[in-house]
Amino acid sequence: MSAQKVLSLSALEQDTAVRVEVDGVPIAVVLDSQGEVHAIGDTCTHGEISLSEGFVEGETLECWAHGSAFSLRTGRPLNLPAYEPVPVYQVTIEGDDVLIDPAVTKEVN
Repeated sequence: MSAQKVLSLSALEQDTAVRVEVDGVPIAVVLDSQGEVHAIGDTCTHGEISLSEGFVEGETLECWAHGSAFSLRTGRPLNLPAYEPVPVYQVTIEGDDVLIDPAVTKEVN
């Protein structure tokens, strides 16, 4: 598998998550306030809720249902009730294209 265009950079709004699906993998894509694009698993590990419907604050994406906030950089939950991380995907920007390979997750320490 290789990186695929999921949307245009110009389609992203700052501090707003967008749900995309690549090869059946739901991914939340976020343009943060620093202008960096992040891609994390879109399904909350606590309640099978779409994270892209949640709230972006700083470097976190918060699930609207139960309030667990996930780091956009590491995928780790920062508070309960979630305790399992979501995957974080490598993002490549080519011109105005945002590319993601759902088979490649970032290694996070």
